[in-house]
Amino acid sequence: MEGIVIRSTGSRHMVRTAGGENFECILKGIFRIRGLKATNPITVGDSVDFELPRDKNTGIILNIKARRNYIIRKSTKLSKSVHILAANIDRAFVVATLAFPRTSTGFIDRFLVTAEAYKIPVTILFNKTDLYDKTLEKKHKELCALYEEIGYPCIGISALKGTNMERVRVAMKDKVSLMAGHSGVGKSAIINFLDPGLELKTGEISFYHRKGKHTTTFAEMHPLSFGGYIIDTPGIKEFGLVDFYREELTHYFPEMFCLLKDCQFHNCTHIHEPNCAVLKAVDEGRISPSRYTNYLNIFYDRELEEED
Repeated sequence: MEGIVIRSTGSRHMVRTAGGENFECILKGIFRIRGLKATNPITVGDSVDFELPRDKNTGIILNIKARRNYIIRKSTKLSKSVHILAANIDRAFVVATLAFPRTSTGFIDRFLVTAEAYKIPVTILFNKTDLYDKTLEKKHKELCALYEEIGYPCIGISALKGTNMERVRVAMKDKVSLMAGHSGVGKSAIINFLDPGLELKTGEISFYHRKGKHTTTFAEMHPLSFGGYIIDTPGIKEFGLVDFYREELTHYFPEMFCLLKDCQFHNCTHIHEPNCAVLKAVDEGRISPSRYTNYLNIFYDRELEEED
């Protein structure tokens, strides 16, 4: 039988067939992913072959099919091992908030870099627009202009008021979509608005720490009533590339990559080299200072810092 993994917790995996039947399964033997030190060999979104032994309620996964793409995060800060969040994604939606709790551009850019590295298109959802004052409205327009010029669609939404939610529904219809962001940005609330029948648990915001409380503890894939799937992920502090050459980082910043051919050196790091087209573009305002600062922070593997 064939199916898609819709939930994976420890050694147990829920597999859904094309006919809509769900089967709890375990892996047969040990699977290793070539060239990747992952803490989990199987993940949500994986296509698998499995069988149901006679007189047993638990299926056995025999084969994990080749992935089109996947998205990862570091398993721990100091480890080179990774945790694969999900696989075979048509589009990722990173949910950000400018109001409460605020999402830094550092987090947004780290997510975009990770998605670029694994060839996953991204749309940025700025949630809680109903809380905007004039200052936040101005900031929102500036960020949308910045990211849309680079090539990332942006949608300002309110899961509370329903603002622009139909645009999100249309973008997700008949696709496998992943939703990611900090705890408290409203991922589960957005999914519940799009498909009320799912009734995902939503959490409160801690007013003392000004951060969200975790309500999703592991990635889970939900079939959408209007077609397609949504992968809800746990609130994530940061993403990071693993086992990559620093000289390749510029490949994942589209506005920098297109200038690489104009640099004097083909392996230019865009930090100290003479005749660097990227540094020139930063000086002339053609590349955002925040994007370049976040590029340096990722390049030097600095901690994700909170912005003023």
